[in-house]
Amino acid sequence: MTQEEINQTLPSVKDWKFDNGEIVRTYTFKNYYQTMAFVNALAYIAHAEDHHPDIEVGYKTCKVRYSTHAIGGISENDFICAAKIDALAGA
Repeated sequence: MTQEEINQTLPSVKDWKFDNGEIVRTYTFKNYYQTMAFVNALAYIAHAEDHHPDIEVGYKTCKVRYSTHAIGGISENDFICAAKIDALAGA
């Protein structure tokens, strides 16, 4: 996607930001158990979509970063998967 296409699509995924060639969002939870439940569900979606984000897990947070490594940039699939993760989180 071009920078213009990214800028036009980004508002469709609430609280995601474009940073350093990736779309990024940090989710916050009440405790570690909820964080890990989210991570496991995220992993299931990523496997089903065959599109895997980079994730960073903390006690109450999970930072998700999407880009399409095969093309070295952002694709429409990154936004599709971001929307699915938002739906999972109830965002």
